[in-house]
Amino acid sequence: MNMGLGFPVSRFQHLPILHGDQRVRSLQRRIIGRLECGRTRLEVSEELGIAQSVISRLWQRFQDDGNVSRCYSTGRPRVTTPNEDRYLAVTAKRNRRSTASDLSRQLSSATGTTVTRQTVYRRLGYIGLYARRLVRCVPLTATHCRLRLAWSREHALWTPQQWSCVMFSDESRFSLQSDSRRTFIWRAPGTRYHQENTIERHRYGGAGWLVWGGIILGSRTDLHVQSVTMAGHIYRDVILEQHVHLFRGAMGAEFLFMDDNARPHRANIVDECLQSEDITRMDCPAYSPDLNPIEHVWDMLGRRIAARQPPPTCLP
Repeated sequence: MNMGLGFPVSRFQHLPILHGDQRVRSLQRRIIGRLECGRTRLEVSEELGIAQSVISRLWQRFQDDGNVSRCYSTGRPRVTTPNEDRYLAVTAKRNRRSTASDLSRQLSSATGTTVTRQTVYRRLGYIGLYARRLVRCVPLTATHCRLRLAWSREHALWTPQQWSCVMFSDESRFSLQSDSRRTFIWRAPGTRYHQENTIERHRYGGAGWLVWGGIILGSRTDLHVQSVTMAGHIYRDVILEQHVHLFRGAMGAEFLFMDDNARPHRANIVDECLQSEDITRMDCPAYSPDLNPIEHVWDMLGRRIAARQPPPTCLP
């Protein structure tokens, strides 16, 4: 083990107990003192057990500068000036969908300074801006927001016992081809769900398999999978009569059933079936998938499908 000058630890066990730079400076003074007294470098090397090359460099530094301390540089100079850093920050905030390459080109065009994408990332990171994906959300009107808030306030004080009687149901479409269209923006931490950091997308689109499921405290339905669009008669014959009806019979009149207000769920034949089976529907505001905890099930299922290697090409 060396200590800054290439000194073997075993060679100076006899020295006074010093620490860190104190021990190094003490050895440096002893080396210079012996050389100034006329000792040769070979003699000093053998006496102190230090390589002659180390002694030669130390003596040369002392003759050149009169000092044996190493001069440390401040490192590589920054590529950008403070004004150029501010230019990057202002440009990123004005057009937050610009890529790092775009910002690099704009800086080069405006100031003549060429920087890499990594430099752009670092400069913006210093002020708390990081490239993140837009959050997708469903388009909401003022009426949607008002009804969602009213529903949340109405159920805010429900007890776990009340929620234990609710079956949360939903259907979700899964595609075997992942969505690789990723849009990144520059945003600060804690602003993920700000309106300017979201992009509206309707829930369903494109070909895929439709999956329906229901969850209730301590239990769940079987997972129903179909390739065709959910229609009112399918929802009644398959979902309500084969799945929901069983839970209503087991739990009694306290049972509540929540769906997602999809058009097939509001068909007349569906309303008639619910009435005949004495199933109470729990009203839920439109465009409110985040109020239904089964969305976490779909998120987990989607992640597991995406993690499959090799990617699945069909359903089992």
